[in-house]
Amino acid sequence: MIENAPRSASPIARFGGQPIAIAAAALVIVVLGVTSITVWRSYTGNAPETDRVVAARQLQARAAQASEQLVEKTKGLEATQQESIDQLQMVQDQLQTVRRLLATQQSDNKKLSEQVGTLTEAVEGLRQSFASAQASEPSAASSPRRSAKAKPRANRSANRSRAKARG
Repeated sequence: MIENAPRSASPIARFGGQPIAIAAAALVIVVLGVTSITVWRSYTGNAPETDRVVAARQLQARAAQASEQLVEKTKGLEATQQESIDQLQMVQDQLQTVRRLLATQQSDNKKLSEQVGTLTEAVEGLRQSFASAQASEPSAASSPRRSAKAKPRANRSANRSRAKARG
């Protein structure tokens, strides 16, 4: 048979019979630890909780500042966009004015072209009538009286041509 070893042989066995004493010793150790940490923090001025609060406030301040900057930039972009829209509208108005002027000019050109065509037809009619008049005139100019009178007229018209060229 196996013999059981006496319980009093180990130091833990000695405390096993008194759990209240063990709990009281653990409580004293925990209280001493908390007290020492509190004294150390108050003496050195380091408190992680206050550091966290300060860091959180700084983050909030940075976030607010970034938000304000975004609002300012958005307002700037809105103003720039409105200026661009205004400039575009001005350019469109100018384009419409140019189109109207171009249409007016084209209609004027068409009218003038028609008038030039009419004048050209009139000049051609006059040339033809002048040519037919000259064709009938040589038969009448064959008489000696006419040819003598024709020379002074020719000299006068030549003199007039020279005077116009000089002036």
